[in-house]
Amino acid sequence: MLFQVENLTSGYGKIDVVRDLSLHVDDGEHVGLFGPNGHGKTTLLRTISGLIETKAGKVTFQGEDITNLDARKIVARGLIHVPQGNQLFPRMSVQENLTLGAYVARTDKHKSSNFEKVFSLFPRLKERLTQRAQTLSGGERQMLSIGVGLMGMPELLILDEPSVGLAPIIKEELARAIAEIAASGVTMIVVDQDVELLLGICERLYLIEKGTVSLETADVSQVDQAEILEMYFGKVT
Repeated sequence: MLFQVENLTSGYGKIDVVRDLSLHVDDGEHVGLFGPNGHGKTTLLRTISGLIETKAGKVTFQGEDITNLDARKIVARGLIHVPQGNQLFPRMSVQENLTLGAYVARTDKHKSSNFEKVFSLFPRLKERLTQRAQTLSGGERQMLSIGVGLMGMPELLILDEPSVGLAPIIKEELARAIAEIAASGVTMIVVDQDVELLLGICERLYLIEKGTVSLETADVSQVDQAEILEMYFGKVT
């Protein structure tokens, strides 16, 4: 097992947002998280990434306890979190943002080939290499955010709401790129409100409600979108 969260509790101050949550990801697996807004998905990811302190429970990555480890050390181990909202350096160019994604020592020998992998996935970024990030469209900024994550050579890539706010045609383009990343063998956790996107990429899904796992689908090939939506919204009568 590559990654495991056991009975995790975390939040802000005295408020627990994630409560006694457990999940796991096997090596090479692609797992989707979905659920209502405000129910703890982003807090969970920030806790995993070392940005929020764990109050209880344990996070294990590649057999090592990384609970409350410094975020930079977590990244250096290959757990890469691409946060929601295109959190880039807006005044820096596409090239400079991508270069910063490869700051950890283990990527040094592979920087050139990693650039080519990113450009193969997102040719538009190569066309805009010298443009400032703030001048890109929303879809291009999301492509750049994922590209920055890939430059860190992830052993586990976590994407938080990659399709949010995008036009349908751009969302389809991005979904194809994420599916290609998955097919290349990168282990992934993808959080998104678009259940159809998750069904096209992931082998298993977790429904997160009120800060904990309320349901796990063991094999998405055995369920259809209508069943997943019923899990999410309840049965329509």
